[in-house]
Amino acid sequence: MSTSLPPFETSQSAPIDLRRVRQLFAQPALVRESEFMRREISSRMHERLALVKLTPQRVLDAGCGAGPDIYTLQQRFSEAAVIGLDASSAMLSIAKEQRQTAQLSVNRLLKKWLPFTGNSDELASDLLCGDFAQLPLAPNTIDLVWSNLALHWHPQPDRVFAEWRRILRVDGLLMFSCFGPDTFKELRNAFAGIDGGAHVLPFVDMHDFGDMLVNAGFSTPVMDMETITVTYGTVEKLLADVRAWGGNPLATRGRGLLGRAAGARIKAALEARRRPDGKLPLTFEIIYGHAFRPVPKTTSGGESIVQWNLGKNR
Repeated sequence: MSTSLPPFETSQSAPIDLRRVRQLFAQPALVRESEFMRREISSRMHERLALVKLTPQRVLDAGCGAGPDIYTLQQRFSEAAVIGLDASSAMLSIAKEQRQTAQLSVNRLLKKWLPFTGNSDELASDLLCGDFAQLPLAPNTIDLVWSNLALHWHPQPDRVFAEWRRILRVDGLLMFSCFGPDTFKELRNAFAGIDGGAHVLPFVDMHDFGDMLVNAGFSTPVMDMETITVTYGTVEKLLADVRAWGGNPLATRGRGLLGRAAGARIKAALEARRRPDGKLPLTFEIIYGHAFRPVPKTTSGGESIVQWNLGKNR
């Protein structure tokens, strides 16, 4: 399916090149170096999800990557069908391999303990390649949309929210996490001393996300954030992890390589922030959000829907 988008339409949208994003995440070995943060944030999202009473039949993991959250969601909701969607076919290939490995393990256990039951059904999950804002899913078919540290790579989060609302059933839940504006602030400050170019994504503010959710038709959005600092022993390792996070997918990025002198100045600026314990800090602002799709107030033709509570008089 096509993933082309019209020109950017909102002030909150960053000029992200989706083709560049797919290229950056087409190197699973590189991306794997940053997986530690995704696993940590996934755990914190599950803690929040545990506070919500929910028994979904169909779950979408939007931005599933190699599929680790598909596994944790399937464990939490054993009766649900979990769908994984990602823009990177390379990451989905790994997810498919891991799913097949897990299925083989299940089959071996069943064969050992229940040798006469025959072959088990395939694990209840599907893998789809597509764009968050153009989902290959029918309306009102998903009970939970889950997205872990993926939304910030899309140029139009407002359109993504509208699409996620479209596929959610009434009272369905959206739960997501993404980077906020202070993410990579050390690197942003280092580049600011070199030129005025865009070297780091201008991540969207938490309050803007809340407004987008309301405008997209979600009810009672809840937003919160926290700051996590990861430390490094060398500038080289810090920069390598930033590249593992997706690098710079901005359409407005400079196409030329930085010269040796500019590179040395960036490293010096980062070194200047070395802490008394000898470590180099890298900041991550993590935004968490969840919201429900409410009962519609109007019909598809625009007529108002009035709900009556007809109790018996006693």
